[in-house]
Amino acid sequence: MITEYVDWCLICGKPREAEHHLIRGPLRMLADEDGLKIPMCNDHHNMGKIDSRIHDNIMAEKLSPIIGQLAYEKRKCAEGMTEDEAREDFRGRYKRSYL
Repeated sequence: MITEYVDWCLICGKPREAEHHLIRGPLRMLADEDGLKIPMCNDHHNMGKIDSRIHDNIMAEKLSPIIGQLAYEKRKCAEGMTEDEAREDFRGRYKRSYL
């Protein structure tokens, strides 16, 4: 998880019922290994109104992988990489950049 508050919905603070993977599709398993996911209640994940959930919300779907990449790079910088090295490391691992 990209937050220390793993038991609470990142949007509203209700108890976590789901985990939203910030990078989906064939790269989802890598994102899972790297902890690129956020805690969500079901309403904000995929069961609430379309304008307040992540899934099927065009803007939220576009922002998710950007947030995932930034979290990955931040972690790599904390481990001692430069920003450029962290960006290249992400590109090497995920074969693309979302930024």
